[in-house]
Order: sequence, then structure tokens, then C-alpha cells
Amino acid sequence: MSTAGQLATTSRLPRDCTFDVADWQILARCWYPVALSRELDEQPLGVTLLDAPLVLYRAEGGIVVADDLCLHRGVPLSMGTGNGHSIACAYHGFRFGVGGRCVHVPAHPDNAIPSKLNLRTYPAVERYGLIWTCLAPEGEAVIPPMPHWDESGFQQINCPWIDIAGFAGRQVEGFIDVAHFAFVHTTTFADPSNAVVPAYVPKMTSDGFEAEYRSSVANYPIGHEKPTPPGFVWLRHFRVHVPFVATLEIHFPENGRLVIMNAASPVSARKTRMFAPICRNFGQDVPVEDVYEFNRRVFEEDRALVEAQKPENLPLDPTLEAHVMADRSSIAYRRALRSMGLSRFFTA
Repeated sequence: MSTAGQLATTSRLPRDCTFDVADWQILARCWYPVALSRELDEQPLGVTLLDAPLVLYRAEGGIVVADDLCLHRGVPLSMGTGNGHSIACAYHGFRFGVGGRCVHVPAHPDNAIPSKLNLRTYPAVERYGLIWTCLAPEGEAVIPPMPHWDESGFQQINCPWIDIAGFAGRQVEGFIDVAHFAFVHTTTFADPSNAVVPAYVPKMTSDGFEAEYRSSVANYPIGHEKPTPPGFVWLRHFRVHVPFVATLEIHFPENGRLVIMNAASPVSARKTRMFAPICRNFGQDVPVEDVYEFNRRVFEEDRALVEAQKPENLPLDPTLEAHVMADRSSIAYRRALRSMGLSRFFTA
């Protein structure tokens, strides 16, 4: 690991941090997606994770993730230009390459370059068509699994991300909530006359929990419904990986499988960038643009509610909100977050 990469293991708190300090330090050890792989070409890309501004760029076949700051005069490097080998600061043309190393100072091309100009970098991993990073890495990358993604016969789809003016924990909890279908998703797939939530029991795992939810609620888009075979029960298998990733595997008739990953990247405590890679073993003649649009409509229905929730953060103390039997997944999720040592997420 480079010196800059080693420094990243003791990440400093961002300016204007919106998280409780102790919670930020726990969350900074986790891995999050920050961009679609296809978004990053030769030009630098600015993103924000946990209130920390970052720049992403390609250099010699690899990806560099660094603080979005030129250490010469403090200009964001995302304002600069790139060529696939390095990027140049927009202010004085200082050029940065592999590992965030400063490789060229135009004003003094023949002088030695001080190491103080090298960028503070973070690890980068490409998986599921996403670029993942971690602000305070400890050992190997820990990126949640996505069922069936690499299996033969499954189509991989990378939907555009969606920005939500709300907390990542609230967004994930909405994704795993099965009781809201009949009230929120009535223009996409749900049946407003079918609001009953059959019993289900979450099973805690080492990094979250799983829940298998069986019901008669189909998952076909409204207007394109297919007849459900007699006696068929729809199975939705949720796998939650704290803090902010969940996958939903839906069992369709004729052994069809649809898997959606809900990867909520916390831009701040008040903003979330939600990534949703999808894989499926059916309907592969449907244009991906149609999948994009249906996915967007579903998550837009959720977004309106998440952005309106109060308190804005997620109350981890179970006594602070009322609960019913249908909320077992929500209760398990909050329990798993508490087990990480997270203390707040709730602003009174």
C-alpha cells in the first residue's frame, strides 16, 4: 500500500460533518459504491461519501480514489482534466497519476517533486458494475455478495443511480419493508386491495439478517401482468448487510429469478445516492431502458416517503417509535445497526 493509502487508515473527520463523530468513525470502516463504472471515463469525476469530497480518475488501467483537493492551492481536482493516464489540476496544471502521485509540475518541470504534493488516496474495487471505496479500510475489501450476478444465464443490468434527500438508513429500511407495497407502489406493481402481511421471521446473520417473505402479491408491472399459476406463492428473499446494503431475490414462476441490490451510499446524514444493480434469468429481450424506467418509478415512489419522514435519521432505540408484527424486518435491521456499535442516528 502506498504512503497515501496508509494515511487513509486514519481518516480525518470531514469539514462540516453531519454525522456524530463516533458513528462516522464506525461507518468510515465500511465499503460503499460511489459511482457506476460506466460513468468514469478519462475525465476526473467528483463524488461525496460520508461528507468527504472525493475525486475518481483512471490511470494506467486502474482507478484512483483520492481527496478532491490539490494540496498546492486547494482547488478541487474534479475541476481538472484527464487523459486516462493522469489528471491535471485546473489551477496550475499539476498532474497526478497512479496511486495519487504528483508526476509533473509545469512551472518547474526539471525539479524534484516533493512528496507533500501526493494525494491522500483510498482503495478502489469494481464490482457489480459499481466502483466501491472505503475511507478507513481495515484489511481486505468487504463488499456484500449479490446472488446470481456471475452465474450463467443471468443478465446483468446497471440502473442509473437515484439521489434521495434523506438518510441512508431510512432508505434501506423502506426497501425491506413489505407492509408498504399496497399503499406506495400502486402505480407500479402492487395490489391496493391486498395489504395483509403474512407472518415471517428474520434470521440474524454475522453482518445483518435474512428474511423470506411469502405472499400472493405478484411482481409484474401493472399493465403487463401475466397470470400467476394456480397455487403459486411469491417468495421474496431479503438479505441485509449492515450498514446500508440489501438484496432482494424474487422467485418468479417457471424458476424465474430477479435480484435487486439496494446499495445506499451515504453522501451525508441528509443525502443518499442509491445504486441498484439488477440481474435476472428471464425477460432478456426487454430493452434495458425499460428496466431503467420501471426501476426508477418504483424507487421514486419510495423516495417521496423517505424524504418526508421525521425524524430524518433512523431511531435505533426501539422505544422511540411504535411497531407492529409486520415490522419485524425493520426491528431486525435496527438491531443489526446497534450491534455495530452505532449509538445515535436519531436527533431529538
